[in-house]
Amino acid sequence: MTDQPTLREGELVLRPWTLDDSAVTRTLHDREIARWFDFPVIEPSAAEHRDWIERTRAEWATRTKVTYLVEWRGRAAGTVDVRVQDPGVGVLSWAVYAPFRGQGLGARAVRLLVEWAFDALGLERVEAHVNPENRASVRTALRAGLRREGHLRGNATLGGVRQDTVVLGRRRDDAHPDTQEGFTAMLDSTLPTKRAIAQGVLRSGSGHVLLCELVYKREWDLPGGVVDRHESPAACVVREVREELGLVVSAGPLLAVNWLPALHGWADATVFVFDLGTVDPAVIERAHLQQREIRDVHWTGPSDWPGHVAPYNERLLTALHRHDGGTLYLENGALTS
Repeated sequence: MTDQPTLREGELVLRPWTLDDSAVTRTLHDREIARWFDFPVIEPSAAEHRDWIERTRAEWATRTKVTYLVEWRGRAAGTVDVRVQDPGVGVLSWAVYAPFRGQGLGARAVRLLVEWAFDALGLERVEAHVNPENRASVRTALRAGLRREGHLRGNATLGGVRQDTVVLGRRRDDAHPDTQEGFTAMLDSTLPTKRAIAQGVLRSGSGHVLLCELVYKREWDLPGGVVDRHESPAACVVREVREELGLVVSAGPLLAVNWLPALHGWADATVFVFDLGTVDPAVIERAHLQQREIRDVHWTGPSDWPGHVAPYNERLLTALHRHDGGTLYLENGALTS
């Protein structure tokens, strides 16, 4: 059996645990470690800690898990490990002792272990499962080059309470986190995403606005829909009108941008409202309604909106009816100034 190697990056050292480390590190356990690892006691007994160190040796022998003591300038600073969950996939875990927190040592140690694991263990992917309230560990994973990939709701327990988990991961073929591409990908994985909706105003020669009577909700609405990934809002409204009404239109000037707060279980969204031009009302006779979404369409004026459209859309339509140029910015259908 080959010995577990020692890994080095300047004054940071990852080395195998020995029984001699027990006396020093056992007393460095604190409430923070006990909380996030869900330990029943803050400080393990000497026998328990020594048994754990012995297990790390057995796990190395089978390569099911590799655990390292983290040393900084010759002092025990924490622990880091990777457990081989599936062929080619490793799950990371780590802890930094209180005197060494806030110095970035956790991220450096995790990154050093990951680089070694890709090479020595032949892993294709590493991942970490972190409680979202443990913001320090989320930052550690990100700084180590992992990307935020998902949020699992209520999949774990902590202190007997059902908890969520953030999943962060890094593939062997990801751009290295020290490169601009790798850093950008990591940062992009953490940034908020906001739902975008594109709608269009199609008018008759008399100035009436076309509204859709929808299958899945009571209120009538402008034609349009949710913008797909990597799709522009202008392209979206053209696609949606073609798919839902069977009409070919062009996206004209942007009439309004309307921010919608969270409502009825939906997250907040930004709505882009485009001018689709003026058409002969008879064009609707040639429309082919997408039956699973559109029940009917109606040419409407201001007197038709109350009771038929949602309040925020009534405010939007009223603002557009009164406006004679430029692009409006609204929040929940109302002008902000």
